[in-house]
Amino acid sequence: MSKTAWYFILLSVLIVVIVMVAAAMGAAHLSLSEVAKALAAGLPGGRHFLRGEAVPLSHHLIVWDVRLPRIIVALLVGASLGMAGAVFQGLLLNPLADPFTIGVSAGAAFGATIAIILQGVIVGLPLLHNFGIVPFFAFAGALLSLFIVYFIAKSEGRLLPESLILAGVIVASFLSALISFCKSIAGDNLSAIVFWIMGSLSGRLWQHVYILLPYFIICFFIMQANARHLNIIAMGDTTAMQLGVDVERVRRRLLIFASLLTAVAVSISGVIGFVGLVVPHINRLILGPNHRTLIPASALLGGGILILSDTLARTVAGSTEIPVGVVTALLGAPFFCYIFKKKFNASR
Repeated sequence: MSKTAWYFILLSVLIVVIVMVAAAMGAAHLSLSEVAKALAAGLPGGRHFLRGEAVPLSHHLIVWDVRLPRIIVALLVGASLGMAGAVFQGLLLNPLADPFTIGVSAGAAFGATIAIILQGVIVGLPLLHNFGIVPFFAFAGALLSLFIVYFIAKSEGRLLPESLILAGVIVASFLSALISFCKSIAGDNLSAIVFWIMGSLSGRLWQHVYILLPYFIICFFIMQANARHLNIIAMGDTTAMQLGVDVERVRRRLLIFASLLTAVAVSISGVIGFVGLVVPHINRLILGPNHRTLIPASALLGGGILILSDTLARTVAGSTEIPVGVVTALLGAPFFCYIFKKKFNASR
């Protein structure tokens, strides 16, 4: 069996273990066997394996209604950010590219900030409180940011990687300034804005899984179908065009779908950094630069890392929950420094 196959098997097993441990940990601690029984009882035909053994209703509610949807959301958000990071880095030919680079995350944060302020100002309007208006505004802000970046970067019908990066930095800086202004006038809503911007999966339910899952599946297949083109684009635009790749069309298509996936993920989880930046680098060190394996590996590793980070966020400080974006930054920044130093020393 090849090294790549073993790596995917290892990642899959680790994710199953992490899911089981995450479902067991919390204010009401369950053993791994109790989690396994609760999971089995909720699956079609699962009670056959319990041999008539009853599962307490409280265990079923804790696992299926509270922890499992949050875990699945973490898996999908982490997988989405990992895949998007791998695509952005391959697309823009820049090892520092990630969802933050082109301003999508900043756009989502600005949209969510506006929604939170509106909720505080217009108290009597049920629509702003009952229908997930914050994720909707975050999604709209992310797409608006992408449109502005695309408009700025496009020149004479072409979309160059360096132009996208510069446009993304400009738009992200401008939106960050607007967010800071909104914070200054937020009043009692300041803490809600700060907590959302730092990222959180608290209170995520099955409805959030149902929102994210279709986008994830569609974007995954589109990205995977274009993996060969990404490999060729990595050789440079001139070489790619000589090999028959329509570079502009592929770049535009992947930019849109990677940004769309990021927008949906960030609208549900808040801003979560370093997953899309670090995960592709780890996989390149192990698997190499082939995007056919890099994209699915980044999905698995990104999902596993975010489940682990979210579990630490809700358990390490007792009853106080730490924003998951803080945990990913604390874990990701030192590791990225290590990867950077290793690559720098290897290139000397």
